[in-house]
Amino acid sequence: MKRAYSLFRIKSIDEEQRIIEGIATTPSTDRMGDIVEPEGAVFKLPLPLLWQHNSREPVGEVVAAKATPEGITFQAKFAKIPELGPLKDRIDAAWQSIKYKLVKGMSIGFNPIESAQIKDTWSEHFLKWEWLELSCVTIPANVDASITTIKSADQALLAASGDRQRAVVRLTPTPGVSGSHRNLPKGNPDMKTIAEQIASFEAKRAASTGRMNEIMAKAADEGRTLDETETEEYDALKAEIKSVDEHLVRLKEHEAQIVAGATPLQAAAGTDPRAASAARGGIVSVVRNTQKGLAFTRYAIALANSRGNLMQAQKMSEKWRDSTPEVEIFLKAAVDAGTTTDATWAGPLVYAQNMSSEFIELLRPETVIGRIQGLRKVPFNVRMPRQTAGSTAGWVGEGLPKPVSALAFDTVTFPYSKIAGIVVLTEELVRFSNPSAEARVQQDLIETIAQFTDEQFLDPNKAVSANVSPASVTNGVVPTVSTGTSVAQIAADVSAMLAMYDTGMRQRNPVWVMHPRTARALSLTRTTQDLFAFPGITPTGGTFFGIPVITSTSVGAADVGSPPVSQTQIILIEASEIFLADDGQVALDVSREASVEMDGAPSSPSTTLVSLWQNNMVGLRAERFIHWAKRRADAVAVMSAVTY
Repeated sequence: MKRAYSLFRIKSIDEEQRIIEGIATTPSTDRMGDIVEPEGAVFKLPLPLLWQHNSREPVGEVVAAKATPEGITFQAKFAKIPELGPLKDRIDAAWQSIKYKLVKGMSIGFNPIESAQIKDTWSEHFLKWEWLELSCVTIPANVDASITTIKSADQALLAASGDRQRAVVRLTPTPGVSGSHRNLPKGNPDMKTIAEQIASFEAKRAASTGRMNEIMAKAADEGRTLDETETEEYDALKAEIKSVDEHLVRLKEHEAQIVAGATPLQAAAGTDPRAASAARGGIVSVVRNTQKGLAFTRYAIALANSRGNLMQAQKMSEKWRDSTPEVEIFLKAAVDAGTTTDATWAGPLVYAQNMSSEFIELLRPETVIGRIQGLRKVPFNVRMPRQTAGSTAGWVGEGLPKPVSALAFDTVTFPYSKIAGIVVLTEELVRFSNPSAEARVQQDLIETIAQFTDEQFLDPNKAVSANVSPASVTNGVVPTVSTGTSVAQIAADVSAMLAMYDTGMRQRNPVWVMHPRTARALSLTRTTQDLFAFPGITPTGGTFFGIPVITSTSVGAADVGSPPVSQTQIILIEASEIFLADDGQVALDVSREASVEMDGAPSSPSTTLVSLWQNNMVGLRAERFIHWAKRRADAVAVMSAVTY
């Protein structure tokens, strides 16, 4: 069981019935860095109301609760015991502690059902969870206390579940010390930093966008328009997203101003080590000091250096035991035989999946496909019917025959298709590997697959190759030619691209894909009143006309005319209309004896081969099975000849 501690704001107290009502004010990202999604709560009323998470000391019941994107509203009722005795004394004491605000914290106890690791952290995003109990807990309110907030889990319960105790301690900055981690005003010890506010609002925006998509998808599935309640909620969410986008722009500008005017730590603390240490005070945290994907890379290097001999690879992995112990554990499991009744079988082998997923996590954010949300996931080797033409109808007079028409269909097939690349390394680079050499291997594998995937996904000239590869999503799309660089011309061009929704296709998960240069130019475009015309967009993404932006250098750019003018494209993709088959894994093979053609576009059959064994080299081959296709032909729009 896990705990999520927060202060609850008491809205009302009914002393006669001993009922309290409140609303949770748990932040989107807590002090552990975790996120507990309020709407992910699964519960059945009444819930136990406990005292200090002691299951042996219940004090009442939670009789009403409602989950909303902002938190969970609740109504709890303390028990009234008429008989004298220890039970009455204990519950009366608990009620008095709440009534006189001696205890003013609440905490939920829950079991995770579905969670995801938050990118670049060890924290978790609990998407779905079983709410087990609500407890009244004591949270120190003294601003000057050394420890102002503690988040932990019951040790006995954690020991039983196999989890480890986790605690976060926030140290109050020493008054008067320049350069403290957080300069918090005494009146508000829980005020968030700018970075925390940005993360919180971005999470809030994502939740609102997801809810809007759910509303539209539900109406689409039921073949109807939005009812009054749904319309009101959708419009409110839309206005909220607009407000959040505007505030995010202000926060980022404010953050840049703070960074520009910050006092260097050395200036604040001088050269005295003790003073510098005091100035750094605030939060002390311990994190794993290795790069993501390093375990997978070291596993590949161990295999390469041992020529595929698992025992030698395991022996080599011992030198990485302190930083990436999972490499040795997995290789040990690969050496020893096991049975389905072996209690240690599943534990070690899970590292193979973790390491591969760690590599995928590093690869996918580098690709356009990995950053597009809402793609339709389908399995490989399937065929699906698709309607290409509909029936017709017309006016019919009395006694006249009715028209007869036929529908037209074709099929969309998802065969197995793969992207593969080979990286050749010298024996010396592999044998005498160090962190820089490992990073080189990792970066080569990432860039080889990521760059090729993006180019094939976006290149308008990439047509389908039977039984080999799919066509790009822009192939066959008639582009809208850019009419100019003024704000009015850009708005007109965008309107022309959005016309793809005028045919009846629903706007669920649209996304812009453009060159970083284009995004930078749009972010700097100003109106005649010298205001930013498109405040939501940034050089690295943001939103453009309320639609998320993904930037990639794989979007075509070329110099045209004399003198040459650099032109690029803007692509609009309706993600819900793109099928994607992806097995989510990268297969890695190693060879020292193979002969390869050292060419980015090898011929078949190969004519000029290089022996890896003769030249003292090692070849690493990476493969990824992936296939995509448009569900409808008008799911993608392209603007060409973009010069801004």
